[in-house]
Amino acid sequence: MAKTESPAKLIDGRIRELADWRGKTLAKVRALIKTADPDVVEEWKWRGVPVWEHDGIICTGETYKSAMKLTFANGAKLDDPSGLFNASLEGNTRRAIDLHEGDKINEKAFKALIKAAVELNTGKKKKKT
Repeated sequence: MAKTESPAKLIDGRIRELADWRGKTLAKVRALIKTADPDVVEEWKWRGVPVWEHDGIICTGETYKSAMKLTFANGAKLDDPSGLFNASLEGNTRRAIDLHEGDKINEKAFKALIKAAVELNTGKKKKKT
């Protein structure tokens, strides 16, 4: 793909290229992210990783043979009452959600996590007054 293509077109291409459950999962997650944050900016970094940003990285969407990994840049600072984070739990900064074929994502909880990451990035964490 040409370097002049927009990140959105590159992500579209990745979804088509995967042509299996990973492509469908990437498309679904992407739609949920855009619904949760209509102002999200899509990027394409590190030799082909979809990245969603809003005043900083919200999360990345890496695809592997048997999994799709959604890594939240500041996931350790986010409340995860539904327990979506199931990978990279030992670090002080990042947290990840590994999805495998057949997994269902809790859409409501995922969108809440996206919104919380945006609030953290924008400094709009609700302050008690």
